[in-house]
Amino acid sequence: MKKFSLVSSLLCTALVFGCGDDGKPGATGATNPTTMDTNQTSDGTEGDTSTGNSTESPTSTSPGTQTNPMPTTATDPTGDDTTAGTETDGSFISTPDGGGGTKECDPWTQDCPAGEKCMPYSGDGDFSWESLKCTPVMENPGQTGDPCTVEGNGVSGIDSCDVGHMCWNTDPETGEGTCIRFCSGSPDAPTCDVPNAQCTIVNEGVLILCLPSCDPLIQNCMGGDLCIPNDTGNFICVLDASGEEGQEFDPCEYANACDPGLYCFNSPYASECSPDSAGCCLPFCDMTAANNCNGAGADCLAFYEEGTAPPGYENVGFCGIPM
Repeated sequence: MKKFSLVSSLLCTALVFGCGDDGKPGATGATNPTTMDTNQTSDGTEGDTSTGNSTESPTSTSPGTQTNPMPTTATDPTGDDTTAGTETDGSFISTPDGGGGTKECDPWTQDCPAGEKCMPYSGDGDFSWESLKCTPVMENPGQTGDPCTVEGNGVSGIDSCDVGHMCWNTDPETGEGTCIRFCSGSPDAPTCDVPNAQCTIVNEGVLILCLPSCDPLIQNCMGGDLCIPNDTGNFICVLDASGEEGQEFDPCEYANACDPGLYCFNSPYASECSPDSAGCCLPFCDMTAANNCNGAGADCLAFYEEGTAPPGYENVGFCGIPM
């Protein structure tokens, strides 16, 4: 079994800037799944031409202790990870693997010249954040929770937020979003100076975001965001990049490519899923409730290995065929 780790792609998962409901680039918030197990230990975030936040790197996840911060593809509860190779539009999350684009600065130390800040951006035109560069700090910059705007598009790296922040969940038409804070500390000891938030490191360490904590069984995120696991074994709110897809049994390649209440697991967990797809959208379920799973032969399976669930997540399960 692997230890679940999300920080590095949203969280080796990648976040990509996605398209709006009208098909135009926007902040849909899909996450690229990365190979990882869905069972987690207690020790353990979209990109388009207008605005948005996303991560990329498809992978599938399986329940169990996990090593990837966030699935860039489906999760295999058995502990076997699979990697998808197709890139899609949207906001995606993926896990860090040390590769990626150009890194001209360090978001942890903010080592840019005075009047500038170290920001993630898309340097290859694919609308996912894979690079880092120094960009100007605007006059009267926004702080955590303040409204903000991006310049050019959601993955340009230029916005109206202060140092150590970025404009998140931006509107594809107006370029308006909300300033969220970067993680503090270091890659080896990340912290979040934001109440009820978890540090999420994705896109190979390019995105280091303090994202809200949540409960996957009630999906209590704001604004239609998804509640999915991060690298520490906890659950966080991320952008929904599913678009018109993402229903139960739909194929998926990214952690945030399924509708709220669903997650991208490995296809063998449901006979209704295509065996050729990298992953399949399957629902979370409550281990203490009656079995209400829809799949043929599906039970509510434990998301965490016994004794590894973080406090408050002991009842989290997912619907799948026992392996």
